[in-house]
Amino acid sequence: MSFRPEAVRAFEHAGWQRAASSYGNSFAHATAPFIAPLLAAAEISPGQHVLDLACGPGYLAAAASKLGATAQGLDFSAEMIGIARTTYPEIAVTEGDAEDLPYPDDTFHAVVSSFGLHHVPRPELALAECKRVLKPGARLAFTVWAAPEQNIAWSLLFDAIARHGDRSAAQTPPPGALNRTDQCLRALEAADFVDSSAEMVRAEWFLPNAQALIAALSAGTVRMAAIIAAQHPPALAAIARDIDSQAERFRRDQKLAIPIAAVLARGRKVAS
Repeated sequence: MSFRPEAVRAFEHAGWQRAASSYGNSFAHATAPFIAPLLAAAEISPGQHVLDLACGPGYLAAAASKLGATAQGLDFSAEMIGIARTTYPEIAVTEGDAEDLPYPDDTFHAVVSSFGLHHVPRPELALAECKRVLKPGARLAFTVWAAPEQNIAWSLLFDAIARHGDRSAAQTPPPGALNRTDQCLRALEAADFVDSSAEMVRAEWFLPNAQALIAALSAGTVRMAAIIAAQHPPALAAIARDIDSQAERFRRDQKLAIPIAAVLARGRKVAS
């Protein structure tokens, strides 16, 4: 099943509008450990002008500001933007399209994106726009979720659905092809970034049980939430029991410490 870019964008937009209010108390706990490595990869320093692309509630932009940068954010979800502006009124946040950035050429010392590019219908256009708005010699850095075989939280859910439910029930657009290091490197090179690299970064997501994992993914994601919502209630109960059984090996101090992984990629615009 193929989806036109406009359909992918509409699906993602509707999902993030819905998830915005609950993201901070749910899925944000999974993305938080990757903020510091992402900013380090972008070599953020005081005085720089930094764009947080697909900024959501603005956590990455706020972290860049704490490093002394002048950060601003862009997102296509008005709901997310409202939260970012309320939480961080000192940060300029713009509603816009990652594939058509509303900034002049050579504006930013760095562009960063925390788990945003794989939600863009055409990441290649977004990367080209990132390069356009970067100053010569400036750096782009982004994180995307690694493939499920590297992401235990994802594989626990997908394997349980395969055994007890229907992975295709939601008929969602397929995830973008940016979940392996080689894919990210090829995308950076195709956009003419230089000094590119991509590495796996690992962390742990602390949750009490399978129901908490399912609840967090349902509340704070789009594609995963749609897959979960499409399962029949009896199947969902069996899925939760399956996850609890499989995840018990990760229990530590009354919580599950579930391994998660991201690809951290970076590249530099050619200096003029």
